[in-house]
Amino acid sequence: MAKKLWGGRFDKETDPLVEKFTRSIQFDSKLALYDVIGSIIHVKILAKTSNLTKVEADTLIKALNTIYKEIREGKLAFDVNCEDIHTNIQNELEKRLNDGNLVLKLHMARSRNDQVVFATKLYCKKMIEILCKHDIEEFISSLDSLLAQNKDVIMPGYTHMQHAQPVLLGDYLGTYKLMLLRDKERFIYIADNLKITMGAGALAGTPISYKEYSEAAENVFKEFEELSQAWKLSPTENSLDSVSDRDFIIEIVSALSIVAMHLSRLSEDLIIWSTKEFDFIEIDEAFCTGSSLMPQKKNPDVLELVRGYAGRLNGNLISVLTMMKGLPLTYNRDMQLDKEPLFNSFEIVSLELKVLAGLIKTLKFNKPKIEECLKDESLYATDLVYYLVDKKVPFKQAHTIIGELIKYSISSGKKIKDMSGVKLKEFSEFLNKEDIIKLFDPKKSVESKLSIKR
Repeated sequence: MAKKLWGGRFDKETDPLVEKFTRSIQFDSKLALYDVIGSIIHVKILAKTSNLTKVEADTLIKALNTIYKEIREGKLAFDVNCEDIHTNIQNELEKRLNDGNLVLKLHMARSRNDQVVFATKLYCKKMIEILCKHDIEEFISSLDSLLAQNKDVIMPGYTHMQHAQPVLLGDYLGTYKLMLLRDKERFIYIADNLKITMGAGALAGTPISYKEYSEAAENVFKEFEELSQAWKLSPTENSLDSVSDRDFIIEIVSALSIVAMHLSRLSEDLIIWSTKEFDFIEIDEAFCTGSSLMPQKKNPDVLELVRGYAGRLNGNLISVLTMMKGLPLTYNRDMQLDKEPLFNSFEIVSLELKVLAGLIKTLKFNKPKIEECLKDESLYATDLVYYLVDKKVPFKQAHTIIGELIKYSISSGKKIKDMSGVKLKEFSEFLNKEDIIKLFDPKKSVESKLSIKR
């Protein structure tokens, strides 16, 4: 059994099943780098408050910097028998320094309750930064490229999955760009309000003064390459809240589930458009799979998995909310279970954005097929209503007239543009055939919508 950070009052060894059941090293090792950063900062605070000598602090920091470098380079093998990553780092220090007493001083005024929140918040800030600056931007860039190539394409718009009115493809796909921009703003807001704190201890604070933590917090992240110098460290304002708060994780997992929902909706549109029934788009073979039985199949599995993973992310959110909903203050071991949903949600959304960015770049639109669908006269029914309104026919009356005209067209099997002028006059004296035919034009229909800023 690996050495633990606790003991003393226990006479018995921990049951091996309990060791296995309570262990978190298998997933919280993702926090290793951030835990080491917290340890380096904590050593400096202990030295400043004379809880460590300069020699002791320099020795610890040198060893921690070596571990930090090895973690960054992927050279440090984690001990899977350790209880958690905090214990693993502590044991690693003891092994390297061969000075157990010195390493044990590192835990002065410190608790894993405080450590894990510190490390998790740094991880979240970094992952949000990557998501916003790289993954979301790459996805939006691929959308912009696709829109630039198809900026003049007009397609049928849908409500209730029924033909509604002609719309610009740019407006249709631009909707998803706006969704992701809102997602980005949501993440930035969460990150800006994410306070990284120290000094909570287990729950009641530490003997080190608020002033000492405040002074230690200045420019504390400048020496760590992967961290932004704009990030701030703050002393805890309420130590109980610092160790028991998981609102930030719930907010982040919620924001990630919203991204997943947006990507799922896009995937559903693309899946529908790729069917033989629609045949609006061609998805590159590099982003499809085949069938082990049916040789003709070309399946949009990537899009289907994006759609399916939205359920996983919703489940991750529900799992954290449910885990937290009945917990008394302050720290409870239940909170260990917030890490896997958080890590999993970040990883899924990041990978989805990357793979969809690649897929979107390969999309080809079947413009002849889209143009064929635009010949459906029902798409222009609202334009016909507005035509009558321009003739001073009350809107609801015009709506009824065109509804009856569409009904007749369907029941008789005759297109409106093929009806005689006399027949059209039976529905309204204001229906002029020459004018009507001009309205069955997708470009004219789109351009007539003046409320949209273009």
